[in-house]
Amino acid sequence: MTTIFERMQAGEPLRKDDPDYARFSEVVARTIRLCVQMNATATELDQVRSHLSAIIGTEIDESTTIFPPFYTNFGQFIRLGKNVFINHTCSFLDIGRITIEDEVQIGPGVKLTSENHSLDPADRKTVLLQPILIKRNAWIGAGATLLPGVTVGENAVVAAGAVVSRDVPPNTVVAGIPAKVVKTF
Repeated sequence: MTTIFERMQAGEPLRKDDPDYARFSEVVARTIRLCVQMNATATELDQVRSHLSAIIGTEIDESTTIFPPFYTNFGQFIRLGKNVFINHTCSFLDIGRITIEDEVQIGPGVKLTSENHSLDPADRKTVLLQPILIKRNAWIGAGATLLPGVTVGENAVVAAGAVVSRDVPPNTVVAGIPAKVVKTF
């Protein structure tokens, strides 16, 4: 039998009646506590990296910079590459997994959500999981939102305020709601 975390990693829906749901809730409670602590006390970049490393369960490379406040609901399914920059007030809902490759820049107020809910009213509390992948050297502009299942291609730019609901090809700029390709380079 697999654990709830293995089922989540495999993209299976997350239901409150799962026999292991209490284990998931424990991680969420820990993450909330550690995020509040990090945002209230970390005054140096090394401290932020240290706190966030504890939240995500893996060491963050010293070349990566995160400006607090930073928010996540689970934390353990975030993977950050080298030389990543994450500006103030970003929110990563990572239950479905978020992977950010090397050299990525993320503007202030960006929201990455790898989870959604069923459209079926009878099953609305079920959480549907789809990973977000941001490839090397991408730039996510201020206030952009990336929705579940999106891949942002290498060197791509997501304009400020865009809502990305489908994959972004490499070497393009997307803008708008929903985001569409406005430039290729």
